Amino acid sequence: MIPALMPTYNRADLAFERGDGAWLWTTDGRRFLDFGSGIATASIGHGHPHLVQAIAEQAARVMHTSNLYRIPQAERLAQRLVDTSFADSVFFGNSGAEANEGMIKAVRKYHAENGQPERNVTICFEGAFHGRTLATLAATGNEKYLAGFGPPMPGFKHIPFGNMNALRDAIDGTTAAVMVEPIQGEGGVRPASLQYLRDLRAACDEFGILLALDEVQTGMGRSGKLWAHQWAGIEPDVMSSAKGIGGGFPLGAILAKEKVAKHLKAGTHGSTYGGNPLACAAGNAVLDVILGEGFLNHVDRVARHLWRGLLELAGRHPTVIEGIQGAGLLLGIRLLPEVSNGEAQSAAAAEGLLTVAAGMNVLRLAPPLVITEAEADEALRLLDRAMRRITPSQAKDAAK
Repeated sequence: MIPALMPTYNRADLAFERGDGAWLWTTDGRRFLDFGSGIATASIGHGHPHLVQAIAEQAARVMHTSNLYRIPQAERLAQRLVDTSFADSVFFGNSGAEANEGMIKAVRKYHAENGQPERNVTICFEGAFHGRTLATLAATGNEKYLAGFGPPMPGFKHIPFGNMNALRDAIDGTTAAVMVEPIQGEGGVRPASLQYLRDLRAACDEFGILLALDEVQTGMGRSGKLWAHQWAGIEPDVMSSAKGIGGGFPLGAILAKEKVAKHLKAGTHGSTYGGNPLACAAGNAVLDVILGEGFLNHVDRVARHLWRGLLELAGRHPTVIEGIQGAGLLLGIRLLPEVSNGEAQSAAAAEGLLTVAAGMNVLRLAPPLVITEAEADEALRLLDRAMRRITPSQAKDAAK
């Protein structure tokens, strides 16, 4: 008999009742160090007093009015995002998939309004993950996710990640945009090189197409800068954000330059919940913290400390770990084929550490941005114990 809650997830048998910073407690009293942060979403940790207060105070006033009326909280948040990014205007939704769907619409609308409606194909990359709607599934291009949902929506072309020759070969008179994650999170925590991002920007300029960045997972400070593309010194034409932008409260955004945003006129795009007073109160509170003095420097410092520790961990476990990859506080432990990331995730949980599996047999680490070096060291200690649990030679000995 099917459960009341639709079984679309393979859930671990853990239920959490409270959290504090980078820590979570289950209903039966167990404590876990959270290095998944709700899949890179609890950006300023659990129970952050500033975020809690902002949500509580706004909820007591007004939670939702719809976009039939002005929303001062959204106006403020949009202005702050414009002031701290390349963008001239912002649209708010509820999730990363919605932000990416809107971004796809925006690049098509841009070309249609400029007299080239045939430019409606977005070039995407193998290993990408852009969401679960029909359009973002087609943009993702993963056969596993597409199976059973009929023919993929047209308008997307997939090429190898990191290959400029493939990109140039793919561009033709139908190309509208290049859509790319600075770090492929779900696809194995694979970072694009900074030079590759610069080359993508240059190619888009050369061919008159738009650069659309998916910073749903990499944005809002996770890389050590507010936006990951800032490390490359480039600007996109349009960008999606979600996950960490609301600190755990559902919020997504499309950030765009005026030349793109001006074509999304009244009636062309919308969202009932998007940018409501409660969501934007949360977004403003998160931004207060992330833009605080020294915060992003703290993220960068702790991330580099964790990176060095992970390299040492890999050196101690050569029969389990193939390599370390990623950037900032979005890092991946690439495992050897003899060990699955599911095994590693379970072993880490058994030691009291929460992680997230990713593609390419990678164990993903995406802790709250507020973690300390001491908490990074504790995670490394727990990972060391987890790797010892799954060392292939030890597993074979135990089976005898």
